[in-house]
Order: sequence, then structure tokens, then C-alpha cells
Amino acid sequence: MANDIGLIGLAVMGENLVLNMERNGFKVSVYNRTASKTDDFLAKSGKGKKIEGFHDLKAFAASLSKPRKIMLMVKAGSAVDETIDQLLPFIEAGDLVIDGGNSLFKDTIRRSKALESRGFRYIGTGVSGGEEGALKGPAIMPGGTTEAYELVKPVFLKISAKVRGEPCCTYIGTDGAGHYVKMIHNGIEYGDMQLICESYFIMKNLLGMSNEEMAAVFDEWNAGELSSYLIEITAAILRKKDPETGKHVVDLILDKAGQKGTGIWTSQNALDLGVNATTIAEAVFARCISAIKDQRVAASKILKGPVPAVIKAEKDKKRIIQSVREALYASKICSYSQGFSLMKEAAKLYNWTLDFGKIAMIWRGGCIIRAQFLERIKEAYERNPGLSNLMLDEYFRNAIDKGQGGWREIVSLAVTNGISVPAFAASLSYFDGYRTERLSANMLQAQRDYFGAHTYERVDRPGVFHTEWIE
Repeated sequence: MANDIGLIGLAVMGENLVLNMERNGFKVSVYNRTASKTDDFLAKSGKGKKIEGFHDLKAFAASLSKPRKIMLMVKAGSAVDETIDQLLPFIEAGDLVIDGGNSLFKDTIRRSKALESRGFRYIGTGVSGGEEGALKGPAIMPGGTTEAYELVKPVFLKISAKVRGEPCCTYIGTDGAGHYVKMIHNGIEYGDMQLICESYFIMKNLLGMSNEEMAAVFDEWNAGELSSYLIEITAAILRKKDPETGKHVVDLILDKAGQKGTGIWTSQNALDLGVNATTIAEAVFARCISAIKDQRVAASKILKGPVPAVIKAEKDKKRIIQSVREALYASKICSYSQGFSLMKEAAKLYNWTLDFGKIAMIWRGGCIIRAQFLERIKEAYERNPGLSNLMLDEYFRNAIDKGQGGWREIVSLAVTNGISVPAFAASLSYFDGYRTERLSANMLQAQRDYFGAHTYERVDRPGVFHTEWIE
């Protein structure tokens, strides 16, 4: 009997997706460039399961029912192109190739055109949830033709995470739409994580709170409107102790962050589209400045600024913790507003029909940014499918109005005390810029016209104008 689906690339995500597929009743063929990796997988976690391993692509392809469905879980970039080139001699027109890695959406658009012109079907799909999500149920964001999606739809719906019985998977759009939405997901994830880190940093340095005290605060927040996977794991992280030293693990971790590039792609895309995504960009830059640890250590001995004045009065601490919560929620709204604004603009440029309410729904489970908050986004787009910015929705507008005082207090306190809060500050500046009827850009346009004759528009009459500034 031919197998239902094949998967190439047996790193942790690939292995876990295979186990997920098999657990859900699918017979799976697997291949890895390093044959020993295939053998090791079959001898251990894949042993005794409906999984068949192969050492060459010809036999791998021949083992699959037609039209073949082959999922690639290889490193983004040239490795995807190389794997496709190696696979093509052994598959036929009508067969489906699925890239489940974190590929750049522009690469997916290119690959879709190339393969579809030769009669193959192609899907670029975002898969979010990390190792655990891949095994137990990820959020899945497939992009390609609807005909291609129909071939793999039964598999994706079965293996995806479920929220109240609903699969966290939906068809996103043509060619690179799925990988684009996954990129935006990751950009929002960068923003979410940085905002939580800044909340932790304020409570630690301005309020002098212990890890246990902060964990209790995050637990409390997780029971309300901020309920999310990232808030939940932050509380768990704060409590975790190192068995060797007895110290909290978080205090032993070097403050030097890594990144894999999707946050950078989101920020670059924001510049390409002319969409303000400063919360996401500042989250990326925060990782960049953390990476120059040696320079920061040296600079800390030379550059001087205010030393945080630790607030000890319990009444004041309680009020400021509430303000931090308000700042976090308001800034989170800004981060998601930026992400959804990017998707709205990209949909126009690439002729995608994106259902923003459905996208919010598939992010409720399996993925890293899963949160109660996403229900509110779905409701916002149900109220107004043409919503230009999430901040204009009644619910989110009221939430910002309610928390605005605390938000401003936290940014002010951080600046006064020399505590770096780039994502909080960028979010507040984004909000203030968006709500300001007349910005300083009139002076900017005057400067551009002065030195470069770039022209400008006027407020009192239509047309394009230039002034001879030097008489």
C-alpha cells in the first residue's frame, strides 16, 4: 500500500510533524539527506509506527500515493531550492511539494511560479508552535492555489492544534501568502516578547521585586485580558531554579539575545511597504544591542546616566504594577495593529485575499503568540471587515483610553530612571503619531523642497508646488 504523505528533513520539527501525522492515522514516508539520521529516527521515536524510511529520493517518491504530497522541512534559503531540484526528476505533473520551513515569502512566490509553470503544485506554509506544537498540534498557514491546498487539507486539518474543536489551520491565499502571514506572526512574536521583557525589567529594577513576586504578578495577568502562552511561560521561567547552584535560572542566563531573521524580514518589509511597524522593529533592535555585550560592559563604566530609584512603598508598588500591566496591554494592541496593517497593505500589493478574522483565529492555538486577545481581533474584523487599524475598533480604542495614563507613567518613569524600554516607548510614539491630525512633516517637506526641489502639497489648494527658497 502506498503511503499518504512524504516528509523530507528530519530535524526536530520534521520528526515531530511526522509523529503527529502518524498519530492522526496517516502513513508517512521519510527521507533525510544524512541517511544515518533516518535510521536513527526509525530505530527510536519512529519505531513500530506506520513510518517508512528511505535512503534515496527515487524510492522515497515511488512509495507515495498519487498525486504525491511531499513536505519539505529543511533550512530556509538555498537548501530548499537544492532539495526541490533533487526531487523533481522523481515526481510528476500534478504532484504537490510543500515547503513547511520559515522561507521568505518572496522566495515562495518565485518557487510557486517556477513549479506551477511546469505542471507541479506548490504550497508555502507557515508552521508555528515550535517543537511541542509540531508534535501535539501547530498553527498552520498554507498559501498556494486552492487546488493544491485541497490535496493536503485533510492532513493539515487533522494535525493542527484545536481550540474548542476548531482547527488552527485555514487557507491563507495564493503563492507566498502563507509564508507572509507566518512572517508577520513572527514579527508580532518579537514585539510581544520584548514588551514582556520590558515589563519584567521595570518590576525588577524600579520596584526591586523578587523573581517569585514577579512570577505571581504574571500569573495574575495570565488570568485576565493578557492571558497568553508567553505570559504563562514567563511566570514559569521566573520560578525555575538551577539544580546545581540553587539560583534562579533566569539570573544565570547571559543577556545576549539571538534571532533567526523573521523579525528582521518583517521590519524590512515594513520599510518596503511604507507601513509603520516601530514596535516590531525596536524589538529587533533590542536584540541587536543586547548582542554587543562586551561593548555594553565597557560603556557601563564610561557613560553615565540616572541610577534607578527603587520604589519601596507597597502602595506605590501596587499602583505601578497596575500601570505596567496597562502599558503592556496598550503596547500589545499597537504591535498587533502594526502587524495587521502590514498584512492589509501586502494583500493589496500581491493581490491576496486575506481574511484577518480567520488569521486571528488560527493563531489562538498551537503557535507562540496564542492568546485570549486574538478573540477580540476576530470580533473587531467581524464588526468592520474594512477596518484600517485595530486601534480604531471600539474595544481596542476603549482599552487604550483606559490604560493610557498608566502607559504614559511607565514610559516617563523608565526614561527618568534610565531604564531602556524601546518597545514601550516606540508603541506610545506610534499611538501619538497615529492620533495626531497635523504632524511636523510639513517642516520636513519644506526642507526636502529647499535642498532638493522635491516639491510639496498645500493645505489651502490642490496641486504640487515648489518654492524658490533663496532669493
